[in-house]
Amino acid sequence: MNFELTNEQKDIQKLARDFAEKELLPQVRERDESGEFPLEAFRKLGKTGIYGLPYPKELGGMGGSYLSYILAVEEISKVDAAFGIAFSVDTSLYGGSIMNSSAPDEIKKKFLAPITYGEKIGSFGLTEHSAGSDAAGQHTVATKDGDSYVINGSKCFNTNGPLADYTVIYCLTDPELGTKGMAAFVVEKGTPGFTVGHVENKMGIRTAMVSDMILDNVRVPAENMIAKPGEGFKLAMKTLDGGRIGVGAQGLGIAEGAYEIARQYLMQRQQFGKPLNKQQYLAFKMAELATDIEKAKLLLYKAALCKEEGQPYSIPAAMAKMTCTDTAMKVATEAVQMLGGNGYMKDYHVERMMRDAKITEIYEGTSEVQRMVISSHLGVK
Repeated sequence: MNFELTNEQKDIQKLARDFAEKELLPQVRERDESGEFPLEAFRKLGKTGIYGLPYPKELGGMGGSYLSYILAVEEISKVDAAFGIAFSVDTSLYGGSIMNSSAPDEIKKKFLAPITYGEKIGSFGLTEHSAGSDAAGQHTVATKDGDSYVINGSKCFNTNGPLADYTVIYCLTDPELGTKGMAAFVVEKGTPGFTVGHVENKMGIRTAMVSDMILDNVRVPAENMIAKPGEGFKLAMKTLDGGRIGVGAQGLGIAEGAYEIARQYLMQRQQFGKPLNKQQYLAFKMAELATDIEKAKLLLYKAALCKEEGQPYSIPAAMAKMTCTDTAMKVATEAVQMLGGNGYMKDYHVERMMRDAKITEIYEGTSEVQRMVISSHLGVK
């Protein structure tokens, strides 16, 4: 068992780290206040091909490893978790829907290649106001009409929605069949009847663009169907498993970023005649948090490798997502506490990280859902 990263993985890690520190960190606080997404920076990072890391070269990707992609999301999220989730949704959820589908290679390439280099942006339309953790409770319907389908309904909490050029929409072709009739389509921006609805004003990840997406008699060609009726639910669940590894990377990055800020602060801040890091309680607390981060990292990297090597990864993904995001919330909250009054102030970033961390325990399957997934396999060999 080798825990050493390859030279290629180290290069990707450094590329993402340098980009985050140079391009994202200087204005991250101002963006958090304004809620403005750094679209120019997103396009700039895309030119490196990093969004297509885990996808084959013949489909427009970089032919890299899934772990390399996870390392990149982790590094970005140490600085800007909102950018990290936009990256993850683009690659894991939108890209994963295309890649995991049964669509012909020419359709996969058509809708995947422009995403991988940041020319286009993708989003993932599954959640509805009546269908959150219960993804089977869909009400969006696609009706066949000649060589097209007409889609009616709406999606909510759609990350990248207002920015997206392509959105994968999961919907029912026959409501009476439920998930047995679920299909998936790529809907392109500008298609008549496909509009952005309410844009959310959020507690954290404030610069990530999250909205309702409205489908009012939206006509899409049959070739845009990437999952046939009956295949959609399975595709969504498989894609979410990969997405959970991406959110795990976001959570791990938040935890590491908050930990480093606290570590530097405790080394510099003097109280009672010595630096705070020499106070036993705080030193022991940091030791505990460092161990939590390392445990989360091992679970995350294991899940990424399971997916990369074609092994079953649903349970490793659930374990990684649950552990990394719970760790993010714990570390960020402790960092605010350890910085005292300064931790509550925006200048030190940890209050933003605490707000960002909370959503990681909720989206792409709450921590409670991850426990359901894991516990459902107890006793299964």
